[in-house]
Amino acid sequence: MSKYLLILVIVVLLYALARSGRKPPSQGAAAPRRLSKPQAMVACAHCGLHLPQTDALAQDGQFYCCSAHRDQGPA
Repeated sequence: MSKYLLILVIVVLLYALARSGRKPPSQGAAAPRRLSKPQAMVACAHCGLHLPQTDALAQDGQFYCCSAHRDQGPA
């Protein structure tokens, strides 16, 4: 009988030791991320790919996704 009691005490101690090593979740650490404002999207005049206007290459009022498509012109 004392053998089972000793095993139970060891298991409880190991469990308590494992639980003490964990950090409780902090309330302020998981602050919500702020989303950036939506960007204006444009379509490439050559292939139709949609991309943010800030990343597009503009020429003659048209937008292109890369310099190769800008050189080839609209489709």
